[in-house]
Amino acid sequence: MVLESTTYPGCTREVLLPALSCTGLRLDEDFFVAFSPEREDPSNPVFHTQNIPKLVGGVTPLSGDLAEAVYSRVLESVVRVSTAEVAESAKLLENIFRCVNIALVNEMKVTLDQMGIDIWEVIDAAATKPFGFMPFYPGPGLGGHCIPIDPFYLAWKARACGSETRFIELAGEVNRSMPSYVVRKIFLALNEEGKAVRGSRVLLIGFSYKKNLGDDRESPAYDILEELCKMGASVVYHDPFLPTVSPTRQHQVSRHSLDLSPEELRRADCVVVLTDHDAVDFELVLEHAGLIVDTRNACRRPGKYFSA
Repeated sequence: MVLESTTYPGCTREVLLPALSCTGLRLDEDFFVAFSPEREDPSNPVFHTQNIPKLVGGVTPLSGDLAEAVYSRVLESVVRVSTAEVAESAKLLENIFRCVNIALVNEMKVTLDQMGIDIWEVIDAAATKPFGFMPFYPGPGLGGHCIPIDPFYLAWKARACGSETRFIELAGEVNRSMPSYVVRKIFLALNEEGKAVRGSRVLLIGFSYKKNLGDDRESPAYDILEELCKMGASVVYHDPFLPTVSPTRQHQVSRHSLDLSPEELRRADCVVVLTDHDAVDFELVLEHAGLIVDTRNACRRPGKYFSA
């Protein structure tokens, strides 16, 4: 058995092994257990399951040997580590790395915005350094089933062990604050036009958490939509990958994607870019939208344009 879901360090050994052992079956005789973290980048045209190096760590050497042998038959590269705990921790580190760096650039975005400095130009400039820097980009918040959630498995486990994970907790606070920051930008943009949020029609472009993907899990669009509705706005959306959005455990939202037409763009008091899908005609948006708040740097023009 190879566990591929995200866990905390020790989960495979602490949870799965006792559950199997209580059946009377014996480890390394009747069953074998290893952990191999999921490594997927949906919509990535270069990296996919077969060519992404596969980490494998067994709860025993024999279990690790067998898991490595199985994966080696179908994948290009298998990376063996000493234990399941190492593999579990590696997965968490990969996601925490992204969570913390996205939080850093989101915080930088908010700070530079107050100074009238373009974060996107700053990132492009910094990325010309050929060493010691990796570009991350701001957005309306974190989404997906990994980065907004997995780091906090470690935070929970750390507290149980009497330790602290201050970077993780702070990164979570920063990233969770971004939807409210976007709503504030919408409020200010409408105010510049002499309009209130209440009674305004707001068109969200993109609802999935990532471009070119129809996945709305943990999407910050839910929080932005709900906050705007509480303020009295009429909120609609367009997403070519998500024809409908339905209520979740946390959000009671039900909407159907509208066609992105000149009429809909002109009808909106504010157009908000949340996901920069390649399939969206942003030239059409620029031509017909009266007011744009852009969280993805998908549109640029003088006049009624606000970066968020």
